[in-house]
Amino acid sequence: MSVFADLAAINCADGGTGSKQSIARGFGGASRTYDSASRLQKSMGDTMLARIPAELNPGIVFDLGCGTGWFTRRLAARYPDAGITGADLAPGMLAQAKAAGSDAVTWLNADAEQLPLADQSVDLIFSNLMIQWSPRPEAVLAECQRVLKPGGLLAVSSLLDGTLGELKQAWANADPGQAHVNRFATHKDWRALTADSLPGSELEVGTIVLPYDSPMALNRELKHLGAVFKGEERRRTVTAPGRFRAMCRAYPHGDDGECLATYQAGWLYWRKPEL
Repeated sequence: MSVFADLAAINCADGGTGSKQSIARGFGGASRTYDSASRLQKSMGDTMLARIPAELNPGIVFDLGCGTGWFTRRLAARYPDAGITGADLAPGMLAQAKAAGSDAVTWLNADAEQLPLADQSVDLIFSNLMIQWSPRPEAVLAECQRVLKPGGLLAVSSLLDGTLGELKQAWANADPGQAHVNRFATHKDWRALTADSLPGSELEVGTIVLPYDSPMALNRELKHLGAVFKGEERRRTVTAPGRFRAMCRAYPHGDDGECLATYQAGWLYWRKPEL
C-alpha cells in the first residue's frame, strides 16, 4: 500500500474530516512561532520563486496553503498588478497572516481538496510545503488543474520519504515499535501520481541538511512549526522524559556536538496546456 493510500485510510478512520481539523488546529496553534522556525519552508519557497519564469505576468495569483502569508506577501510584491489570494485550512494561520498586514491580499479559509474557485480562474498557483499534509494529494492536484487557466502555471513543493531519517532512527533505538516521525510519499509514488494527473509535469528533487544544536532543538523547531508527528498511531499521552533522553543519546552527533537533520525535498512544476 502506498503512503497516499495509508493516509487516506487514516483520514477515513478519523471520521473523514477529523484529521483535517486536527491538522488545522495543530498548525493554527503554531501560527505565532511559525515564521521564526521556518528555515526549511523559506528555503524551499525561495527555490520555487526563482524557478517561476521571469516573463510570466499573471493576472490572478493563488497561494495555496499560505500559512502566515510569508510568500503571499512576496508574491504580491512581485506581481503588484495581480489579484492575490492566500488560502489556508487553519484559521489561526490566516489570523496571523492578516495581522501582518497587506491590503493587496485577499485571505481565504479553504480546503485544498475542494477549492471555492471557478474553473479556469487562476494564472499562477504557488503551494509551498502544504500538499504532504493532505490525505488525498491527487484531489489537491485535480483541483489545481481545474482552477488553472490554460497556459497557467502550478508550482508545488513537498517533503519526500527519507525526511528526518536521523530522528526516525534515533526514536527507533529509543522506543522500538512506536512511530514518532511523520511519513512522506516516496519519490516513486510522487512520480506515478504526477505522471497520471499532470502529464508533462517536471519533478525536481534535492536534499537539504540543516544544523541543530541538539535533538531537542530540532524537536522544538518542529513544535514551533506545528509539524509534530500527526500519525494515527501516535501516543495519546505525553512521551516520558526518559524516552526523550534516550532518543537524544541515540541521535548522531558531530565532533562539535552539532546535530544534522536531513530533508528530502521535491518541487513540482506544471504548465496547463493551451486550448
